[in-house]
Amino acid sequence: MGLDAYVNTFGAVCKAKYGERLRKLTIDAKFTCPNRDGTLGRGGCTFCNVASFSHQTTESLSITEQLTQGKMRYRAAKPNQKADKFIAYFQAYTSTYDEYQVLMAKYDEAVMDGEIVGLCVGTRPDCVPDNVLDLLVAYQQKGIDVWLELGLQTANDQTLHRINRGHDFACYCDTVTRARSRGLKVCTHLILGLPGETHADYMATLNAVLAQGVDGLKLHPLHVVEGSSMAKAWRSGRLPLLTIEDYATSVGELIRHTPKEVIFHRVTAYAKKPMLLAPDWCGYRWNGLVAIVDNLAQLGGQGEALMAPLPCAL
Repeated sequence: MGLDAYVNTFGAVCKAKYGERLRKLTIDAKFTCPNRDGTLGRGGCTFCNVASFSHQTTESLSITEQLTQGKMRYRAAKPNQKADKFIAYFQAYTSTYDEYQVLMAKYDEAVMDGEIVGLCVGTRPDCVPDNVLDLLVAYQQKGIDVWLELGLQTANDQTLHRINRGHDFACYCDTVTRARSRGLKVCTHLILGLPGETHADYMATLNAVLAQGVDGLKLHPLHVVEGSSMAKAWRSGRLPLLTIEDYATSVGELIRHTPKEVIFHRVTAYAKKPMLLAPDWCGYRWNGLVAIVDNLAQLGGQGEALMAPLPCAL
């Protein structure tokens, strides 16, 4: 059986609502980030590929052109699957970090496509002012399925400082409160394997995020990419990384401790060589997923650790 048998997945939720699994079409809208443009700092987070920050070598395509190409690629790869509804995913960089009118123009261009039924906006917790939240609410009120994706990575402030995030957990809590009070769905990104963290830290982060309130989660293993600050630490032998077994064990426990109504948008991630340096298992799309499904099949699926035994009848 696949992941859907054990986890409340985004794909299954979309299929139940729309009659098909929705494909997220990623958009690079040429945003930047306050953690590398000098506003907060330069160089970005220590796990980021600094070389990828420049757009000068990339082909400049409009949002409409990117969506068109994304749909064509998907339909060519999946000719036998129904595909007439898609999600516009502003994934690259900090996708709320610009002037209000610029953001509105870019989001408008995406949702004007009649096949776009959803809008996912990936960003940092410290770059989401109230007027941007209100803008996203306006799309939701027009019938667009809106998700605000927040890159938290960890609730541990010491780790956030160590990886040069430029914000703390309190900042994340403030943004989540403001977003969810408006009825916006929040998907939080977490990284397992950050320097100095253990399974206990992952569980503490999950519990903190759940206590704050969240609608979706994305889990990622830490992997080292060329051009990042972490690449130097890894090459010098100062950066231990998770094995696939340890990652699957921790993810399984996180899933079992997550209420069933929370939607998992992703439970692992991979990268391509030569950009990927380590660990090698992150270079293969299905390795991590298979290991996680095996763990869930053996030990139980989403929410099962939260099910307290019933008291004995007297």
